[in-house]
Amino acid sequence: MELQKNETKSLSKQALISDSSVFYRESSIENLQNDKSNVVIGDNTHIRGGLLIFKYGGKIVIGNHCYVGEGARLWSGESLTIGNNVLISHNVSIVDTDSHEINYLERAVRYKEMLSTGHWETKGSIKTNPIIIKDYAWINFGASILKGVTVGKGAIIGAGSVVTKDVPDWTIVAGNPAQIIRTISESER
Repeated sequence: MELQKNETKSLSKQALISDSSVFYRESSIENLQNDKSNVVIGDNTHIRGGLLIFKYGGKIVIGNHCYVGEGARLWSGESLTIGNNVLISHNVSIVDTDSHEINYLERAVRYKEMLSTGHWETKGSIKTNPIIIKDYAWINFGASILKGVTVGKGAIIGAGSVVTKDVPDWTIVAGNPAQIIRTISESER
């Protein structure tokens, strides 16, 4: 069931959303920067998952005619750019940040900060790197895409895969870590 108009208006305070796009009851936007230009949703895109922009940075841009499945989590501390006609299945995680520091003492201090404020106030030494998902890609259910990855045009990510490296255009990858299975032939495209 999609959101009612008054519920959609509250989301539009957190993001720039095309009038033709649809958010469903299970969807959410948490824009900790309170700058709606950091979450941009194109035309005829349907969102069932959750979008999160960290307080210390981040931007999510989703193109036209995309789908984000239920339970999917798109978290940004740097930049997530999703092209047009991209299918993101249920329970997918796309995260352009480590979300926590490697140094245990810094991580402990930040955790205490998070308990008192509800989120990380500053970036500290957290590592971030943009993610780009090009047009016509399909991210199958339960997959994870980690920071710094570009998923090529028309690429398919197998169910449950963990993507840590770039995926070429028109390629199928699967596994943990994801490996190239094969190229998608011209006749299959």
